[in-house]
Amino acid sequence: MEICKHNADCGGCIYQELDYQEQMNLKGKEVVRLLENKNAMPQKFLGIEGSPLQYGYRNKMEYTFGDEVKDGPMTLGMHKRGRFMSIITVDECQLVDSDFNLVLRATLDFCNEKGYGFYHKKSHKGLMRNLVVRKGQHTNELLVNIVTSSQVPFDDAAYVACLQGLPLKNELVGVLHTYNDGIADAVKCDRLEVLYGRDYYNEVIMGLKFKVSAFSFFQTNVLAVEKLYSEAIALIDSVEGKTVFDLYCGTGTITQALALRAKEAIGVEIVEEAVEAAKENAKENGLENCKFIAGDVFKVLETLDKKPDVIVVDPPRVGIHPKAMQKILNYGVKQIVYISCNPKTLAENLDMARLGGYEVKIGKAFDNFPHTKHIEAVILLTK
Repeated sequence: MEICKHNADCGGCIYQELDYQEQMNLKGKEVVRLLENKNAMPQKFLGIEGSPLQYGYRNKMEYTFGDEVKDGPMTLGMHKRGRFMSIITVDECQLVDSDFNLVLRATLDFCNEKGYGFYHKKSHKGLMRNLVVRKGQHTNELLVNIVTSSQVPFDDAAYVACLQGLPLKNELVGVLHTYNDGIADAVKCDRLEVLYGRDYYNEVIMGLKFKVSAFSFFQTNVLAVEKLYSEAIALIDSVEGKTVFDLYCGTGTITQALALRAKEAIGVEIVEEAVEAAKENAKENGLENCKFIAGDVFKVLETLDKKPDVIVVDPPRVGIHPKAMQKILNYGVKQIVYISCNPKTLAENLDMARLGGYEVKIGKAFDNFPHTKHIEAVILLTK
């Protein structure tokens, strides 16, 4: 594919001028460097695996309305590299399905035709704030969420008609309108209206069904994460008849995949909405040996009487807090599988695990976000 026309300004794809194999080599070396720095190199390192899709793999985008130059025409897209106040229109982005670009361009044209202005970060005046587009990789369902302030009326019916008139490849299953009058530059929901269809899309991961609502967290590159999760679970000797803890479980994808074979799988996650979604999805999948608890991992583990046989952790970018890490190590389980989206904090946590009597046995890196700086990794720790 040709270099993206937004490359000079967007700053999202720092590696796209490099051959894909070269990108992967660089990322693999970076993981090795960070692990070696902390003496946490696995006894067996399996290199790095690429993404099944190198383009069009992102299933969610959160775009912002603004302008590129002060008092210039309205734009809709991403923050300009190194310029917090400037927004550039990214209607030819290569990381997303082409339908995302169609929806973005049509939305911007619609708002310009209606004379709607964007919400100014400093004056807190204006209507248009964000556009969020989400897609089911295996279901080809598209969910569009327009985010505005409540300062000026927005023509909901005309917007739905505008989207329905587009030559989309995917099925438009829902159009939502979120009202956000908060002053923070983030997508918050004061009120949500379903303008058309439903407020979620369906996805299938590893044969399990998931309902993904407008605001719930979900894996960004579904095809790549299926490979990563399958390999992570395969590192465990056997989960048959065992109790497994899945900590920082998000919407419970891995918890449910483990529950298919384990005696019991318990997921812990701090985001309450994700836990509600996980419970609903487990019910949908007919899994009765799955339990989800909302709360901070350290605090939840303090109150749990159950003892796990195996622990899986999939923490956010900041890694696992030392207090929670100590609590996890204290269980003394034979195997811990660590899934990481930040090799730097992974290396710090592994250093602590070694001091706690664990060996860093097997490791592998995954390039789930081609052309960007992000790297995932999976590590098996054994007591």
